[in-house]
Amino acid sequence: MLNKWEGIILKSMPYGEANKIVTLYTREAGKMTAMARGAKKPASRLAAVTQTFTYGFYLLRSGRGMGTLEQGEPIDSMRHIREDLEATAYASYIVELIDRLTEDRGASPNVFGLLHDALHAINEQYDPEAISLFVEWKMLPVAGVHPVLHQCANCGSTEGEFAFSFQEIGFLCHRCFQIDPYLIRITPTQLRLIRTFYTVPIEQVGSLKLKKATKQFMKKIVRTVYDEQVGVRLKSRSFLDQLERTPELLPQKEKPRDEGE
Repeated sequence: MLNKWEGIILKSMPYGEANKIVTLYTREAGKMTAMARGAKKPASRLAAVTQTFTYGFYLLRSGRGMGTLEQGEPIDSMRHIREDLEATAYASYIVELIDRLTEDRGASPNVFGLLHDALHAINEQYDPEAISLFVEWKMLPVAGVHPVLHQCANCGSTEGEFAFSFQEIGFLCHRCFQIDPYLIRITPTQLRLIRTFYTVPIEQVGSLKLKKATKQFMKKIVRTVYDEQVGVRLKSRSFLDQLERTPELLPQKEKPRDEGE
């Protein structure tokens, strides 16, 4: 069966002397894996459209096993992502996270939209670290984790002082602090940011400017949830951790003012 699908390349691996095996996430059919014959050859019409992050229309011949990529029409090659080390690192983390958390041939327009909007925002030079945080929070339900962020996870209260509990996977109000001795106290601003990242569409938060300390706090919470509840270990995360330890590898950028503080 031959299908034309809108998709984004998640990864591309060499196979033999001339071929590639590509994994792409499509709007219509979810994640697909296909053989791109001859795509390693520079003159191949599939060479450019099978590069990671490329967004386009793809003609795939599918059957019971691995499909075959017959043709591709690029819409956006995500040039900035390819040329900027920080953008590449965070975009790689996003596509690996989505790849690991999704099953083959499980269509999810919401996941495709999140992937598309996140890569587009990074390509438009919005803060890639903030965008990756947004994706991490948004992908928690896909990973089977549903944090309670609209009320106290224990008593249901919506008023008072709140903290984040990894035990309850959500907020606890001050009346329930005693049930988790390891909870993390949060400010009202931090509470609003967590809710924003989890619930608001990416186009409404893409331009949000956050201080490094705020992003580190948000990262600590969401990645602890992934470590304890999901158990996903990503190669791209190790590279991001290395960049954190060696910031001199990245060009200096203007320090943002924290919105809402």
